[in-house]
Amino acid sequence: MVRGEMVSNEIETNFINLIFNIMENFNEHFRQRTLQFALDIIIMSKKIPVTEEGQIIKNQIIRCATSVGANFRAVTRARSKREYYSKMCIVVEEADETIFWLELIEKAKLISNLKNSNLFIEANELLSVFSKSKKTAKINLIKSILLFFINFS
Repeated sequence: MVRGEMVSNEIETNFINLIFNIMENFNEHFRQRTLQFALDIIIMSKKIPVTEEGQIIKNQIIRCATSVGANFRAVTRARSKREYYSKMCIVVEEADETIFWLELIEKAKLISNLKNSNLFIEANELLSVFSKSKKTAKINLIKSILLFFINFS
C-alpha cells in the first residue's frame, strides 16, 4: 500500500468514526430527553382530577408519552433503513398524540395554563425534531431503493 492510499484510508476511517459519534451523541441525547419527557408527563398527570374522564385521559397521555421514549429507543436499535423509518413513524405519531392529549387537558380545564408550559414546548420540540428525522429517513430510504434498482438493472 502506498502512502497516499494509507492517508486516504485514514481520513475515510476518521470521517466514519466522526459520523458514528455524532449519531451516538444524538441518540443518547434524545434517549435521555424522551425519558425525562415521559417522567414529566407522569408527574403532570397526577394533577388531573380523579374522575372517570380524568382517569381515561391520564392513562392515554401516559401511554403515548412513554411510547415516544420506548419507540425512540427502538429507532436507535433499528437493523435497517426500513425498520428505522417504520419506528420513527411511530415516534412521530405518539409525540403528536401526546400533544393532542395536552391540548385536550387544557381545553377541558382539567389543568390550566398547559399550553404555555415547558411540557407543551418540549412536546412540540420533540415532534419537530422527530418529524424532520422521519422526513430525512424517508428520503434516505427512497434513495437506497432507487440505487438498488439502478444497480440491479
